[in-house]
Amino acid sequence: MTTATSDARVPEAAEPATTGTLARRAAHPARAIARAEAPLTAGTDQYMRRAAHAVASACLAELRESRGAVADSRVLVLAGGGHNGGDALLAGALLARRGARVEAQLATDHPHGAALSRARAAGVAVAPTPSPVGGGVAADLVIDGLTGIGASGPLRPPAAALIAPLIAAGAPEERAFRVIAVDVPSGVGVDDGALPGPVLAADRTVTFTCPRGAHLLPPAAPLSGRVDVVDLGLPVPAGSEPLALAPDPALLAALLRAPGAADHKYTRGVVGLHAGSEAYPGAAVLAVSGAIRAGAGMARIQAPRRAVDLVLASRPEAVPATGRCQAIVVGPGTHRADQPRAEELRGVLRAALRRGGGERQWAVIDAGALGLLPDLIAEGLVCGPEHVLTPHAGEAAALLSGLGQPTTREEVEAAPASAARGLAEATGATVILKAVPALIARPGGGPLLSLDAGPGWLATAGSGDVLAGALGAVLAAVRADRERGEGHQRGEPGIGAAGLPLGDAVALAAAAAVRLHADAGRLASGEGLGRGSEGRPIAALDVAEHLPRARQRLRAQGPRR
Repeated sequence: MTTATSDARVPEAAEPATTGTLARRAAHPARAIARAEAPLTAGTDQYMRRAAHAVASACLAELRESRGAVADSRVLVLAGGGHNGGDALLAGALLARRGARVEAQLATDHPHGAALSRARAAGVAVAPTPSPVGGGVAADLVIDGLTGIGASGPLRPPAAALIAPLIAAGAPEERAFRVIAVDVPSGVGVDDGALPGPVLAADRTVTFTCPRGAHLLPPAAPLSGRVDVVDLGLPVPAGSEPLALAPDPALLAALLRAPGAADHKYTRGVVGLHAGSEAYPGAAVLAVSGAIRAGAGMARIQAPRRAVDLVLASRPEAVPATGRCQAIVVGPGTHRADQPRAEELRGVLRAALRRGGGERQWAVIDAGALGLLPDLIAEGLVCGPEHVLTPHAGEAAALLSGLGQPTTREEVEAAPASAARGLAEATGATVILKAVPALIARPGGGPLLSLDAGPGWLATAGSGDVLAGALGAVLAAVRADRERGEGHQRGEPGIGAAGLPLGDAVALAAAAAVRLHADAGRLASGEGLGRGSEGRPIAALDVAEHLPRARQRLRAQGPRR
């Protein structure tokens, strides 16, 4: 990841010589990382010195960007024990030799001795407490080396006291200094992304070999800022299943095939949308627009007359008739309390979740349709990986509770990875949990997929309806390609899911849709398109109208054709 807004917080730098693209996108458990490194790091500090150089390089870049120069900049090093604190102290020594005024604050009585000696020799001042000036913090840059990947639970009191005045200075975009975290922001749950106590949010995190769970899993992931994964020449854990993956954009791009001269609407994918209601007719317009602008060959709409009229007024190409569909979208703009509409949706879901084996109707189950699932599952109907659930935290909590696992929204927000996995296991469906970042869980386990959820401007009414429609379009296209099977036979890179197992194909299609939605939101708002650009307010239809451009941008990252 080169910016905090690029996909799933992983770097897009040149591929390291030993770790490779997959390693830079797969977060492994801390214990597995430690086991893999131990045989090489025992008895040598060469890897610590390499890590310190990587941290110092990131610091130099941040200082030059924020101040224009390194000389006379004020750097505060927060150092704990062990190698993480040693990395920070050695980085501080390198900065001091470049003319920075460096002060180190120790959170332990047992710092890394050799690193501390080198820091002092380079002119780093070691002080027992931070140095506030005028109620602020006397630093242009802070290096957070308090804890590493071996820590668990909240920060101990000495470390928590060191970061308290820094946290009080505000969020990264509000404070006058920048923060570089070594490995992870201190205090986060390294594997699960939990926030058990106070954490100093980083502008940039420098980690090594592969991401950690905290870089890809909410709620901790946004606190890492930009993440640099640096190759130190250490091995990626072998035989360890990743905790989470950030999908390669090239892999997602391969799903978005450009139609050829022989294509027609059914080979491009037809979406059936059961969206909108008397109370929320606009949701049908948004979902249909999302489907069409994301590339559907045809969008069928089944809704109350008022909603259908609105759809046809804005999207005359929509078809208000039943017929063959490669995927359906059920639920946007509906509520289970609307009994007549809910009963219609129950019938649609009963057909999609029919009993027995074989591939069922591919379906996006969204909004009001989610609340219907517990009763249908109790009837003996079964979800499969071809059914994609799209809950936010509140809907996830309600769904888990309805399935016999009492859960609150606050519990989902505190442990979204666990909630996403729990829903996939309990339902048998593929789950997109709308968090920051968004998470995709597959039935049967395996690593979660982690994706950038887009700019905060996407938190607007109807944005989820557009996502549901776009998701339906991508699913329909992938299923159409699988039906033909031509991509697998010809080996064309443009038909990327034709030969994949069903669950993997659906999960990647879901990831592609989330990526398109996030990028369309960014294009519509202008956020992140220039350094410091905070963007502008958008409406949901703005997002739909930018889906074609987002699709172009993503396809440009795919293999050359």
